[in-house]
Amino acid sequence: MKLQIRQADKLALSASGPLYTRAPTRDEDGVAYSDFMMLIPGLRDLSRTDFGDRVAGLQAVLGQYQQVVFADLNVPLNLLWVTLIPEFGLIATLAESLRQKIPEARLIGHE
Repeated sequence: MKLQIRQADKLALSASGPLYTRAPTRDEDGVAYSDFMMLIPGLRDLSRTDFGDRVAGLQAVLGQYQQVVFADLNVPLNLLWVTLIPEFGLIATLAESLRQKIPEARLIGHE
């Protein structure tokens, strides 16, 4: 899994088309993946050093979970999208792990 970062300057690791064309939705057997978004307020306004620290933190956390199959960081929108193999309670666990590295990160959800 490689964290894809969309940003207009030289820090960009990947600048591609719309997310719905890049994010996988099913595995090779047709089983649907789960996904979630996190808002990271102020991300796009950070200094290069602080931005690099946040990205390193994201990569460190996401790399610990074999269930993560795709991640996209949309810097202009301050959004992290994560696609993963479904597992009960994993989204909450992963979101909390991300918040430990980046306290300002907020899970986006609905009731």
